[in-house]
Amino acid sequence: MQKMNIISFLSFFVFLIFSIATASSDDYGLSTKYYERVCPQALPTIKRVVEDAVAQERRMGASLLRLHFHDCFVNGCDASILLDQTSTIDTEKNAAANVNSARGFEVIDRIKSEVDKICGRPVVSCADILTVVARDSVVALGGPTWDVKLGRRDSTTASQATANVTIPSPFMDLPALIKSFEDQGLDEEDLVVLSGAHTLGFAQCRTFRSHIYNDTNIDPAFAGQLRTNCPQAGGDSNLAPLDPTPSSFDTRYFNNLVSRRGVLGSDQALFNGGETDELVSKYNDNYEKFFEDFAKSMIKMGNINLLTGNRGQIRENCRRINSQ
Repeated sequence: MQKMNIISFLSFFVFLIFSIATASSDDYGLSTKYYERVCPQALPTIKRVVEDAVAQERRMGASLLRLHFHDCFVNGCDASILLDQTSTIDTEKNAAANVNSARGFEVIDRIKSEVDKICGRPVVSCADILTVVARDSVVALGGPTWDVKLGRRDSTTASQATANVTIPSPFMDLPALIKSFEDQGLDEEDLVVLSGAHTLGFAQCRTFRSHIYNDTNIDPAFAGQLRTNCPQAGGDSNLAPLDPTPSSFDTRYFNNLVSRRGVLGSDQALFNGGETDELVSKYNDNYEKFFEDFAKSMIKMGNINLLTGNRGQIRENCRRINSQ
């Protein structure tokens, strides 16, 4: 009997150690309460500045959400997208998907300044700021909320070359999109539901010109409407809303796809007789399911290839690495 008790105890002990190790590797040791003790006002400060920025310009919510996407798809969610060009930093801001397009950096600067001021020192990473800002931007525009686990650290490098390869392109077809997301550990449901972020914001003419002039999987009247502001030559930066309500987080994006009114070719590829049609239809018919799954996939994306513990650093200025 005593021997059995010892074996049972050892089995439980091994199970407990394995469970702890598995939990640590799954979530990188992150916690929703990471800053509660060292700076309880950090998250309320981020939320306040985001709400103020979105109140001044509602488009900014989409821009801030996009920064998080474009950060996580390049070597993980490590705030590498925020680093400016230096002799040793190959800034991702000049990558094809970001140059003359990514915006909201000044809002991040303001958040970092105000958070560090209220915390008394730099304790909140730029990577965590980007992750929380994405959530708060969605909420400010009427979307779902979710708990963000915190404790990410900031990279000391950036890679324009990697950004040019790994950030999904508006010209991708469905197989390329699926592979792009699979390479980040994201599946087809993540692809469709996260593409639903295009319920917010605008696209530049250069990103959808080919779709409206060359593709056949677009409503002709809608293509004609977009052509009025996107000529075949010139007007590259002219803007078109990605759905009819670009400042409201809703399901109009999916309604557009079902109606063959996707602005980007890569968006319409999600509903074009392929394997993701059913998912698009599901979210078009059920906004509650869209909200629920969007929150889950944002958490999943926000955990890609994180720097934690002693890896990386907490930048004093989000635009540059700390001096040695």
